[in-house]
Amino acid sequence: MILHIKRLLTAAQLADFTQLLATAAWADGRATAGPGSARVKANEQVSESCPVGRDLGRIILAELERNPLFLSAALPRHVYPPLFNRYGAGMSFGLHIDNAMRQVPGTPYRIRTDISATIFLSDPANYDGGELVIEDGDAQPKIKLPAGDMVLYSGDTRHQVTEVTKGVRVAAFFWVQSLVRDTAARSILFDLDSATRELSAVAPDCPAVLRLTSAYHSLIRRWAEP
Repeated sequence: MILHIKRLLTAAQLADFTQLLATAAWADGRATAGPGSARVKANEQVSESCPVGRDLGRIILAELERNPLFLSAALPRHVYPPLFNRYGAGMSFGLHIDNAMRQVPGTPYRIRTDISATIFLSDPANYDGGELVIEDGDAQPKIKLPAGDMVLYSGDTRHQVTEVTKGVRVAAFFWVQSLVRDTAARSILFDLDSATRELSAVAPDCPAVLRLTSAYHSLIRRWAEP
């Protein structure tokens, strides 16, 4: 499932992010890549120890906690602290797959990367190229979203960032360990929750709302991991 979540960040937040990221400590993005990915990765990332990156990451985490669409789709158990990358002209990230496990910096804890996420921070009119291309069966959608929008997709899908040919593309990215490991099960739960909310909005007293809600939570109890 590929899900577009609109306006996770406000225009005021984006302005603050742009100003603060200009002062951040940027380094070669290959520092956080595995051996295979490093061969096809050419970008820059804010150092994981940079205070600017940590502060902005906390803002993103707070927005995620308030976003009902994210909570419904991801069913998050753990969220990896958001990171930030930058692609200038000539930079790209070739076809790769994210590591199945990521160790949270400065801790002994690891999370399983069930879901990958990218938040676009640059106005798409200000750079050429830089599309996120995700393999989704036979389709390969090219994703280039407005600044402040986020895309969620399964962590086991192959994907790439095409070469930026003009301007600069800045984004935040992170991973989610879901309460429900199976991608198909999460998709079923998301569809059921969405349908229940839609029906509740137009017919809140309809008995079917309660039955659908009961079915949803029964499946959560069956599929969620402790």
